[in-house]
Amino acid sequence: MRKVRLGKTGVHVSAIACGTWAHGGPRTVGGMEVGWAGHDDKLAIDALAAAYDSGITHWDTADVYGDGHSEQLIGGLWDRVPREEIFLATKVGWDPSPYEHFYHPELIEERIERSLGYLKTDRIDLFYLHHCDFGPQGRYLDGAVEVLRRARDAGKIRFIGLSDWSSEKVARYAPLVEPEVVQPYRNVIDDTYASSGLKSWVDENDAGVAFFSSLRHGLLLGKYEQPTQFPTGDHRNRIPEFGDSAALARLRDCRAAVERRFARRRDAVLHALTGVLLGDAPSGCVLLGMRRRRHAVAAAGLGEPLSAEEAAWVRQIYTGSSEPVRSAG
Repeated sequence: MRKVRLGKTGVHVSAIACGTWAHGGPRTVGGMEVGWAGHDDKLAIDALAAAYDSGITHWDTADVYGDGHSEQLIGGLWDRVPREEIFLATKVGWDPSPYEHFYHPELIEERIERSLGYLKTDRIDLFYLHHCDFGPQGRYLDGAVEVLRRARDAGKIRFIGLSDWSSEKVARYAPLVEPEVVQPYRNVIDDTYASSGLKSWVDENDAGVAFFSSLRHGLLLGKYEQPTQFPTGDHRNRIPEFGDSAALARLRDCRAAVERRFARRRDAVLHALTGVLLGDAPSGCVLLGMRRRRHAVAAAGLGEPLSAEEAAWVRQIYTGSSEPVRSAG
């Protein structure tokens, strides 16, 4: 597995990181499906161990993945995996309870301690603010950042991160948060990393970057033969393309074209979809969900960036354009 320097953290991590959102299992919060069906604790633990064996040493989780269940699974691995060899990231912010707004300082302090306990560690390598909803005029931003900086000074966390589904929001708040690492949503169809200004900020500030949902929740793999309804609690039920026969057929065509172009590559589609994102991010890595051992084994063969010409071709196949998607804003 190729290693990348995660920006000014100075830490070299695997170019493919292990995402564990799905390890929280199916979940519904406030009537909204936010989890993943099909989770099995034993299989997930085996996948984590296989990830380590494959050289995938950057693991990413969050306090809300199964309300801490994902963190607990990871914390139970240290008899099989050396804790000191894992670059461990978690997050806070998605759940405001019991407060009326996100990022109440007392909740952040409580969740830092809870995460340390669940993960069975005395220090978290990277601690993200999970999103950029800091209230009207960003009124809760300063308090949230102050808590993380105090925790960093106390040695409870090493680095501060900032995440969001919107690259525009991350780019807006990054100068205020001054994170060592950012984690934006990005894939070959939804890609405003450059047009939002976030890429420029990352490059100019020597920040690390970790891209999430690079497979668009599995849609871009082109493996769905027919519309799919997932069990209750699976967030994919909220994504229209999973129920759209025409969209699924087009993605199967994309898959076939990529497999022809990269026929010599094992797991050609995974290679292409992750390689596009790594091509313009020298301090970046790509998160992939790993729920089964086979996912970790497949991920172990990835991590190489595509050339500019190859990346343009892949974008053309999926979007009809060789340029990244530009923000409407």
